[in-house]
Amino acid sequence: MHAALRALTAHGTPDEAAIVSFLRASKFPLIAADGVTFVYAGDAESVHLRCWISGLAAAQPLERIDGTSLWARHLELPPGSRLEYKFERRTQGKSELILDPLNPVQAADPFGANSVCQAYGYVRPDWTVDDPLARHGTLEELQVSSTALGDQRRALVYLPARFRRTRRYPLLIVHDGEDYLRFASLRTVLDNLIHRLEIAPLIVACTHSPDRLREYAGYEPHARFIVEELLQSLRVQFPLEDTPDTRGLMGASFGGVASLYTAWRYPGMFGRLLLQSGSFAFSDFGEHKRGPVFDPVVQFVNKFRAAPGLPTERAYVSCGIYESLIYENRSILPLLRDRGIEVRYEEARDAHNWENWRDRQRAGLSWLFPGPLWMVYE
Repeated sequence: MHAALRALTAHGTPDEAAIVSFLRASKFPLIAADGVTFVYAGDAESVHLRCWISGLAAAQPLERIDGTSLWARHLELPPGSRLEYKFERRTQGKSELILDPLNPVQAADPFGANSVCQAYGYVRPDWTVDDPLARHGTLEELQVSSTALGDQRRALVYLPARFRRTRRYPLLIVHDGEDYLRFASLRTVLDNLIHRLEIAPLIVACTHSPDRLREYAGYEPHARFIVEELLQSLRVQFPLEDTPDTRGLMGASFGGVASLYTAWRYPGMFGRLLLQSGSFAFSDFGEHKRGPVFDPVVQFVNKFRAAPGLPTERAYVSCGIYESLIYENRSILPLLRDRGIEVRYEEARDAHNWENWRDRQRAGLSWLFPGPLWMVYE
């Protein structure tokens, strides 16, 4: 239990004035070096902490403090951890998932929002926050008519500040790019890192799939769209350096699978890969246990493991320690390194979410597309 909560209950059941004073004076959840204490204030039949940490029960019961409307649960979390959560509150026989009413820190994703616990030692990187000194890049819409996919596709293309058509730029194609912009501060990160000279000014094509679980799961028509249609359109519209070592693919989760598959399907096209929490499910023997949506992923990753080829020259791979996919991401590393591919790997005390992927962007982008600062000091 956190020291502030122990002090509140040290002399028996606290009165309402003491509880109100405690709630006003505290920042929730309660953070200490040895872990985190989650607190809920209000009447309920039961309250559970719902968090997404592999290896930990998804529902952790909060215990009611006798004689009060306070509920609490202490969770041991190593320093530097970050996790997203909700409370499951049961009242009048009905359960509902709610955000933590005492915690204003939230993270958005395509499904809504979660409350965020920033454990002892975690600090949001300053380069993910808008810097008033950094000049802003611009976003242009590019429409691509796709024969491979049978429809019209849109890409939002980031052009760096001071963009000039008289010079040429590296290219990064980002799967789920619009979600990276919305939920992982990609535009702000690019602006800041280019301003700080940590990454080269580059053009970034942010793609979006209306059916990503199919198209990103080792789907040949989508890879064909990326290489033979999107890339060709980008070549026509923008001044690219256009060599393998200046072209990259990026993606998280199924987007990581799509990035690796496209580079594997078209070897020699993309010399840089940024893979975050890739859903690299495979089966050494028998059936996998991740459900039918993973069937095509497993089929591809099994083929890749048998014959990895040379999909790229340099790869940055990251994954959260609290993800169920940590084993699969660790397993992909020797396959890449054994082919002579330069690999940089990073693990974080976080889970499968957009802000985990946000916080790793500096390490990945600055290694794959180093700016003048790193060219001088590395």
